[in-house]
Amino acid sequence: MTCVAVLGLGNMGRAVVARLLLAGHEVLVWNRDASAGERLPDGKAIAVQTPAEAARRAEAAILVVTDEAAVKEVVSGPDGIAAGAKSSPVVLIQMSTVAPHTLDWVADALPDGSAVLDAPVMAGPGKLAAGKGTVYVGGSDQLIRRWTPLLQDIGHVSHVGELGSAAAAKLVANSALFGIVALLGESIALAEGLGLDRRTAFDVLASTPLAAQAERRRASLETDTFPARFSLRLAAKDAGLIHEAAADHDVELRLGAATRSWITEARAAGHSDEDYTVILRAATAKNRPPNGS
Repeated sequence: MTCVAVLGLGNMGRAVVARLLLAGHEVLVWNRDASAGERLPDGKAIAVQTPAEAARRAEAAILVVTDEAAVKEVVSGPDGIAAGAKSSPVVLIQMSTVAPHTLDWVADALPDGSAVLDAPVMAGPGKLAAGKGTVYVGGSDQLIRRWTPLLQDIGHVSHVGELGSAAAAKLVANSALFGIVALLGESIALAEGLGLDRRTAFDVLASTPLAAQAERRRASLETDTFPARFSLRLAAKDAGLIHEAAADHDVELRLGAATRSWITEARAAGHSDEDYTVILRAATAKNRPPNGS
């Protein structure tokens, strides 16, 4: 059993807590809004008052927050992880989706004796809670060997390289995820624009590489409901990270730019709190023929 702190109790953070508790670890939890802890199993996770306290008490601290600004806020400052680690070294396992260069900042912010692992997760909260997520891991071989057993309690571990490599891998995975959903929406819109009804469109897509995604997203399209597992707001943040990373490394993403435009348009239409797959609604509604055929 390991004493682990989980900092950030959004949907993903709570799923991580559930996996760690199931594996028998002692779990400390912290969230900016303490009421988030009320949605955790009664009496099993132990709330702490600050990230600094979490760092002092835990062997490892898992950071699962929204963005780079939140990462920096939780790590730095008088009540941050780095402050707590001055008296008690800790391993910071950074699971938030951020730019690769953010990991360098985190490593520099921690005091001597502490270390950081780059470990974002690829999975929705439900899939992650069931142990079916993938944890991309970047860092030193020694650190990865030490903490792989713990990470395996959360999901399948994929070692992708040095520090920052896992953050890069997560952006690549999300780029593919967003792009395939946008392509699905445009393909259905094209079918309807050419006079095929939606059932026929799905029958056609069943014989293409889009088959699995088409079947998975069909219910949402047919009922026009997109319950948030991975919100459009977070997808827009990640799409921005992908765009910035590509620009920084002189990589041209023509399809990525088009996909990002669907995300931006869906946000402008007020769908930020729905699932990111609401871009299917944007693509099919915008391109639907006037007669509705």
